[in-house]
Amino acid sequence: MNLKDNVILNHTEIEHKIKRIAFQIYEANVNENEVVVAGIGTNGYLLAKQLKTILEDISEIQPILCKVTIDKENPLSEISTSLKPEEYTNKSIVLVDDVLNSGTTLIYGVKHFLNVPLKQFKTAVLVNRNHKKYPVKADFKGISLSTSLHEHVQVDLKGKRQQIILE
Repeated sequence: MNLKDNVILNHTEIEHKIKRIAFQIYEANVNENEVVVAGIGTNGYLLAKQLKTILEDISEIQPILCKVTIDKENPLSEISTSLKPEEYTNKSIVLVDDVLNSGTTLIYGVKHFLNVPLKQFKTAVLVNRNHKKYPVKADFKGISLSTSLHEHVQVDLKGKRQQIILE
């Protein structure tokens, strides 16, 4: 890390944010037996896995993990999920990503899941950057950052040195 990099959240702070998001998901789904936790891409999926583990610890809800693959360079291309549509039909879904920047990835992810009837649909992000060009919001968020368009948020959720850096 060079002097220009700023650690926004360290490992312990990230753990606290993820736990808080998990409690919010539980509160929003307290009457549900199952909740689909769908993580977008690599970091969104890592975050979804952590949320699933915490939900299992704090509630009776059975979280169902789903990996969502979206081409972030071409979000209009086909989106794939590790679950078949019939596996999430009439269920509560939480779509998870690491950073909400313009909203492009999240809105196309939402669109994909709306092809079947759902009980409830919520979104969760670890970092909300407030640069939206689409009408999508994070229902659950770890932190909101007002950044310039030239800055980059780097999220590392692997291993014991999790951190979020503003570059």
